Amino acid sequence: MMQIFPTIQNWLKEPMVMKLIQVTIGILVISLVFRTLSNTLPRYIPDSDIRYHLRKGINFFGYGLMLLYAAGVFSSQFRQFTVIFGVIGAGVAFALQEVIASFAGWAAISLGQFYRPGDRVLLGGIMGDVIDISILRTTLMECGDWVKSDLYNGRIVRIANSFVFKEPVYNYSADFPFVWDEITLPIKYGSDRRLTRTILQQVAQEVVGEYVPTAQANWKKMVHKYLIENAKIEPAVTLTANDNWIEFTLRYVIEYKKRRVKKDELFTRILDEIDNTKGRVSIASTTVHVVQTPILDVKLHHQRKPAL
Repeated sequence: MMQIFPTIQNWLKEPMVMKLIQVTIGILVISLVFRTLSNTLPRYIPDSDIRYHLRKGINFFGYGLMLLYAAGVFSSQFRQFTVIFGVIGAGVAFALQEVIASFAGWAAISLGQFYRPGDRVLLGGIMGDVIDISILRTTLMECGDWVKSDLYNGRIVRIANSFVFKEPVYNYSADFPFVWDEITLPIKYGSDRRLTRTILQQVAQEVVGEYVPTAQANWKKMVHKYLIENAKIEPAVTLTANDNWIEFTLRYVIEYKKRRVKKDELFTRILDEIDNTKGRVSIASTTVHVVQTPILDVKLHHQRKPAL
């Protein structure tokens, strides 16, 4: 037991050991202070978006302060360990290449505006709303799979940030937080085509017309920012005909999170208006009705051979 204390005292006399202890204590103190700030300050912010960014900013500043503190303590020792750090760094870079790629992806996401918290994205076939972006992973609240694609299914998915370098990133709400959607309506031949067109245009204007001015303002910004044509934002009705019926298509712009709700409202209103036409407009459908299987009456005649 007595031999241990001299050994510890000899270790404590080493400058490197003392600096390691100093860095460890300093990092623990900094971590404790910034974790306390991260848990207390955002409670007084009512806005969820500001609260989220404040918490992320506090954590990021804390990590940076830890790094600067460690660099300041070991600054006088860096020249002595340049070669050793170089060899170790090469090995670590090879072993942690996916981690490094994820960190580079985080930098690209932050600086390149791929997406931000609150956006709805499609990454590697997984669609959902971005709820967190950390240094290594992006966290999504998944939509779709066993439920319809616009609704949450309850699963939280974490995707490595390196993904942005490997496959396309689909953003539903970046510069233009609207999507175009369509509904098709089969109408019987002989129905009043002009009345049908009027019904579709009128219902679309009443249900989704409120989004047109805002969508037009956002689209003008898109035209100034990108090489893109000035697309039609107002609801449009088109008609095609086939062997079975006349098919009307209603195309309209809608906020990306309300596509399913507004489609339900559009169909409900359109069907109500068609019912009020008292037969002037009729929905077409393919119907096969088997009434009865015909009775087969088979009679066999046996012809006797004549006697010899």
